[in-house]
Amino acid sequence: EAKDAIRALHACGIKKVVMMTGDNCKTAEAVAAEVGVDEFYAEVLPEDKANFIRREKEMGRTVIMVGDGVNDSPALSEASVGVAINTGAAIAREIADITVAAGDLYELVTLRQLSAALMARIHRNYRFIVGFNLMLILLGVGGIIQPTTSALLHNMSTLGISLKSMTDLLPEKAEEE
Repeated sequence: EAKDAIRALHACGIKKVVMMTGDNCKTAEAVAAEVGVDEFYAEVLPEDKANFIRREKEMGRTVIMVGDGVNDSPALSEASVGVAINTGAAIAREIADITVAAGDLYELVTLRQLSAALMARIHRNYRFIVGFNLMLILLGVGGIIQPTTSALLHNMSTLGISLKSMTDLLPEKAEEE
C-alpha cells in the first residue's frame, strides 16, 4: 500500500517524499524503487535524520516526519509535523504531533485532505465575516440601518458561521465508512 499512498500524497500536493533508514544501502534502494520515493538515504543515524529536517526547514520547507522508533524521536521533534505510528515506541508517540494506525498510510492522505479543507474553511469564513461586518458598519455609518439591526445581523452571522463550521470537512469520506 505504500506505493499507492505515496502516489496519493503527491496528488494531494506533497512535493517530495524522502526515505531515511538505518538499513543498508542495497535494502534501502530496493524498497525505495518499489514504493516510489523521490529520494532515499541509507545507513543514517538518528542525528542525521534530525539534521536533514533542520536543513530542509532552513530552506523554507514544511517537513512532515513519519517514524515509529526511538531512533526517530529527534527527527520527529525537529519536524514541522511529527507523525508516529501507533505500534511504534512510546517515546515516538509522545513526541509526535499526530499518531496514526500502523499499516494504514492512507491516514496521511486523509490528514492532508482534512488540513486543506480546514484551511479553506477558515479562509472562506474569514472573508465572509470581514466582508459582512464591513458592510454592516458602512450601512450603519450611512444611516441606512439602525445600530440594533446591525448588532442583530452581526450576531446572526456569527451564529450561522459557527453552525456551518461544525459540519464535516470531508463528508464523502464519512459516508464510505
